[in-house]
Amino acid sequence: MAMSGKKEYTIKFIPSGNGTVHSVRLPARLLQYGLASMAIGALLFVGAFSYAVYSTFISRNNATEIGELRQVNSIQQEQLLQLARKANSLQDQIEQLAQMENELRRLSGIAPSEETPSVTVEGDGEHTGQGGPYIQPDVRNVGLALDQVEKELEKRKASLTQLRNQLKERQAQVGPFGFSGILIPGVSATTPSIWPTDGVVSSPYGLRWNGSDFHPGMDIANDMGTPIVATADGVVVEAGWNSGGYGNMVDIDHGNGIMTRYAHASQVVVTAGQHVRCGQLIAYMGSTGFSTGPHVHYEVRINGQAVNPVSYLH
Repeated sequence: MAMSGKKEYTIKFIPSGNGTVHSVRLPARLLQYGLASMAIGALLFVGAFSYAVYSTFISRNNATEIGELRQVNSIQQEQLLQLARKANSLQDQIEQLAQMENELRRLSGIAPSEETPSVTVEGDGEHTGQGGPYIQPDVRNVGLALDQVEKELEKRKASLTQLRNQLKERQAQVGPFGFSGILIPGVSATTPSIWPTDGVVSSPYGLRWNGSDFHPGMDIANDMGTPIVATADGVVVEAGWNSGGYGNMVDIDHGNGIMTRYAHASQVVVTAGQHVRCGQLIAYMGSTGFSTGPHVHYEVRINGQAVNPVSYLH
């Protein structure tokens, strides 16, 4: 119906009996707005529903991807551990070759090679103390261990070749030379060059415990209270308790980026800032910090990086 130029619609509600008929008049524009609102609401509902379905799908995909990444990471960690164990096994084999070579040198009366000094010290086999901070093998330190294995293999090959040539030249036995009697010319007093103590090497540098730990130094075990000495001239930079697993510890700066560390001592007898000489008493062997028995954990660091101390033992 048209009223005052405006269109409107009438909706009648007719009961089934003889009840009153009710009428509702709606302007055409209002009805149009209502229909438009319903259409917009329907579109919003469809959009929200679609977004919810999409979000659920993405979340499931992300969860699946995270699970796959975790699985890959677990596999890589296992492969890294296997690699560390193999590197540890190679280190053990190299050490066995080193001991065999040094035994041959002693039997033949040929002095130990200066390039590959022995890490075997006479002992009764009763001292097995080990320790130091626990370092989980990762790509970096396993790589360092493998690099060290490669270098040691090259050194061992050169040393064995030298021994073979010397044995060929020596048809008659010469007088034996003890390990401690070898004089190393040209070694600076500020370069580590002697053993820090007497004892048995209970844990060498590198991977150990079936590849589950990277050892940044070497452990030399003996009786509680065995003297520990500085391996070169230098200045004590730390002396006392270390909470990182080293126990009672002494650090000595030898200059030129060279530092040595002596850990797990029962008692320290030097102080920070003190100048010490090669062979001077600095501590007594103990089992403080992370330790399984009396020993000294000995490190040689070059510009902050721990290296194999064997290269600095004569």
